[in-house]
Amino acid sequence: MSSDQSRDELLSKLNLEASQIKWRDLQTYFARGHVVRVSPDLDLLAVAAELAADNKATFEHWMSNDQVGQVTPDQARHWYEEDSELWAVVIAPWVLVQDRNDHVLH
Repeated sequence: MSSDQSRDELLSKLNLEASQIKWRDLQTYFARGHVVRVSPDLDLLAVAAELAADNKATFEHWMSNDQVGQVTPDQARHWYEEDSELWAVVIAPWVLVQDRNDHVLH
């Protein structure tokens, strides 16, 4: 099996597992520090695939450009107050979330 085929299979699997979820349903994961914010300008599934592949260099690049990172308390409060629904995918123990409504506060 080629690495392209493996990546395509992983992306297909992640696509089936990605879904929209209310921010309020992620409070426990946020409290544990397991929620990762993904900028709406990135492909959520591609980010999840890179995390699954443990691609540290790519993540460091995204983090330095503030495209991937921790959810700040202000952002969490905003999503909670707005009863926001986010796109999410799990790469255990992490939950990657993306606000496609572009309500990003840093």
